[in-house]
Amino acid sequence: MPKNELQKILVVDDAAVNRQVLSDLLKLEHTVILAKNGEQALELAVQHLPDLILLDVVMPLVNGYEVLRRLQADPRTAAIAVIFITGLDSAQDEAYGLTLGASDYITKPFNFAVVRARVRCHLQLARQRRMLETLANVDGLTEIANRRHFDQCYAVEWARAVRLGQPLSVAILDIDLFKNYNDHAGHAMGDRVLQSVAAALVDGVQHTDDLVARYGGEEFALLMPDTDIADAARLADQLRETVGSLAMPHPESSATDRITVSFGGATLRPGLSESAAELLKAADDNLYRAKKEGRNRVVWREGEQADLE
Repeated sequence: MPKNELQKILVVDDAAVNRQVLSDLLKLEHTVILAKNGEQALELAVQHLPDLILLDVVMPLVNGYEVLRRLQADPRTAAIAVIFITGLDSAQDEAYGLTLGASDYITKPFNFAVVRARVRCHLQLARQRRMLETLANVDGLTEIANRRHFDQCYAVEWARAVRLGQPLSVAILDIDLFKNYNDHAGHAMGDRVLQSVAAALVDGVQHTDDLVARYGGEEFALLMPDTDIADAARLADQLRETVGSLAMPHPESSATDRITVSFGGATLRPGLSESAAELLKAADDNLYRAKKEGRNRVVWREGEQADLE
């Protein structure tokens, strides 16, 4: 989050007067989003991914406890801090909410100084957590997503593809004969190649939902949600050509005289009978075939080179 960007707070209360009071109290320093019931809160939480949720406990149909349970069950919203706002002020009620996973309690009627202080404290924690998450999800050398972040995003996109019946495409790519390059040019030059390839891949993706990550060593991974086999294979081949056009010399390569990459890809419209690991294995198997068939190529599906014409 940019330093000057206002942090977002989702206020959930079925009483309009409470929503208005909290909005007036917080809107000068924060972006305030209002929800009047539990279902709306869940929709807005996914849509806006707020930094903090102020959540009424007693609401009709879907109460605050159930909203919290559903938030925590969704990987997209599980980490968002939730402060219960409630007129239930007994120690037992508070202990129950904290046991469920609430970060704090604010009781009604509101004490404005207490509300501001607790909101400020939890937003600071949220900012620090996001900074740490960002550092934990970035590869230190190439400054793109790392394997940890790829695995997290892959799990989310797999679940979404199953739920919506959409295709999911994934590719694993490898810098051809990179060990030979390192042995010849040295690890410092090898690091520069990794950085250049990573930058070219990130610049070459076409959709904001596509993810390029360093998968390990000289391997990268490409995640393409809601992308069919033709478009995915075509993008992979464009990226392959882009890396080749960098014209980084590789005198130790048996494929060409420059740095190139090989892609193995797979596409699936997953259902409940398939596993996420199967799609990754198919991509990895196709990467093996691409290298076996001479490198500097894209292999998709069951080892057959995709039709890119």
